[in-house]
Amino acid sequence: MTPAGTGTAVAAQAPVPAAGLPRRRGIELALIVVAVLLSVYGYCAVGLARHGSVPPGAAGYGAGLGVLALLAHGAVRLRAPNADPLLLPIGVLLNGLGLVLIYRLDLETPGERAATTQLVWSTLGVTLFIAVALFLRDHRVLQRYAYVCVAAALALLTLPIFFPAVNGARIWIRIAGFSIQPGEFAKVLLAVFFAAYLADNRNALAYAGRQVWRFRRIQLPTGRVLGPILAIWLLSVGVLILERDLGTSLLFFGLFVVLLYVATGRIGWIAVGLVLASFGAVAVGWLEPHVHSRVEDWLDPFATIDAGLGPNQLAQSLFAFAAGGILGTGLGLGHSILIGFAAKSDFILATAGEELGLLGLSAIFLLYGLLVERGYRAGLALREPFGRLLAVGLASIVALQVFVIAGGVTGLIPLTGMAMPFLAQGGSSVVTNWAIVALLIRVSDSARSQYDGQVAP
Repeated sequence: MTPAGTGTAVAAQAPVPAAGLPRRRGIELALIVVAVLLSVYGYCAVGLARHGSVPPGAAGYGAGLGVLALLAHGAVRLRAPNADPLLLPIGVLLNGLGLVLIYRLDLETPGERAATTQLVWSTLGVTLFIAVALFLRDHRVLQRYAYVCVAAALALLTLPIFFPAVNGARIWIRIAGFSIQPGEFAKVLLAVFFAAYLADNRNALAYAGRQVWRFRRIQLPTGRVLGPILAIWLLSVGVLILERDLGTSLLFFGLFVVLLYVATGRIGWIAVGLVLASFGAVAVGWLEPHVHSRVEDWLDPFATIDAGLGPNQLAQSLFAFAAGGILGTGLGLGHSILIGFAAKSDFILATAGEELGLLGLSAIFLLYGLLVERGYRAGLALREPFGRLLAVGLASIVALQVFVIAGGVTGLIPLTGMAMPFLAQGGSSVVTNWAIVALLIRVSDSARSQYDGQVAP
């Protein structure tokens, strides 16, 4: 016979089945439906404002965007069931809003129909998203190809040097009417390399090296470890000089500095990075005529008006933001097309500011902020350094790009000529942004999967 109380003791010691984490794919699906409906509403609002009727292609636009979103959702549900439920809907909403804004500007330029082309590129971007979700089962596989990634990134950054400049910068490759911007793809490859390099050398960067004379608290790493840091800085300045591309050089150098701080926890690296970046930007800003003209426009955006030449692009952008006020003029009722040739790319945020107002612009920035925050959240939840740095790096790409572009079109900093993620016209940009979201989906799935039976942070 079993002694009295033994059954109770055995029952108390028996393991309790682990409770699975909520996968929240239903929440993701509901948010995707809302994102598609908001995009279709914006498309219809433009048609009603311009022509007094719903555009004839509204149903096709909604169906196309909806099918793409549902296919992406199916891939996440199948291969990344524990992924963050906000990442994909945010990407769908930003991409849909970008298509609406480009379509709205197309109505002002009958000879240039960019919205259809952007939808094709968006389809390619979602296809890449689905491929990453289905076939990249573990993000740690990318760590093995760190040096392949950096070699490919350097090759991509170098290629535009051999092609003619476009609007003063050598950042495009144009062949037979087809154009791509290699720097957009290079930034993801560099993020993979930086994450892998810093994951392997974070201890040497944080603790090894010599103390600076008379400054015992400042400790430099060894030359073997410090060499790649200086090489990255010189490379960023080289890209800026040869391609006249201030945005790309600041972006990937800023990315490296952010990851360096995350890997080592030493705030001194941020100070060093800011000093090096500022020195390079100031030097080239004075020596390179194209960059220097942008600095002059930033210092006095109304100089051309005073000279009787009319407003330049930056001045028109500022006028557009002022005209929007708090609530905006309404989709389709603004005049931001007066900005000129870059209204659909560099300055598309001005259209959003004028027609959606400060409230709409704040909502857009909130979406970007949520995207970045969820990326940081996924990285912090991971226990292994490569995935943590990769997630932080990818989210930082979005954060840095939004800051640089928004700062340029609002007059906070000089213009850089970059594309607003998901919103601006540009096939290379939208494809790259979907790749970033796909990688964040994979990392967030790994982060939540490691907490079986626990509450995910």
